[in-house]
Amino acid sequence: MGFKLGKGRAPIATSGRINKKMRFGKESGDGNASVPGTPVVRKDLEPGVLGEANMDGSIYISNTIEPGSDIERQVVNHEMRHATDMRVGKLAYGDDFIRYNGETYIRKTINGKDMIMVDGQWRQAGDGGFPWEDDANNGIDPVI
Repeated sequence: MGFKLGKGRAPIATSGRINKKMRFGKESGDGNASVPGTPVVRKDLEPGVLGEANMDGSIYISNTIEPGSDIERQVVNHEMRHATDMRVGKLAYGDDFIRYNGETYIRKTINGKDMIMVDGQWRQAGDGGFPWEDDANNGIDPVI
């Protein structure tokens, strides 16, 4: 069995001159927000949830967010931080845990709500103030 290389592609830049520009998001003709190497998918999410970073490397953003808006940019940036933390092994989660910076937080459903044990207290997911959320917000209160 032989091995063949695919068709060659022209270089993007030659002698400091740009021959071809890489385009992402709206510029590429895709109506969805786009991050190179990370699929960003618009979908219906639970009420109050604007975005989700998934262990498979994808990001979901809510259909309620206006494409191209500042809120869309903030949500994608926030979720991209989580996706990056997952890729480097800083953050991981499953149905019954969240692991962040080597510490494991217990997670379970209580009275139909997603709850996480932090500092000996059960707190509802999405309420904010979790270490992984504080880092993804870069220490500032989100506008969203």
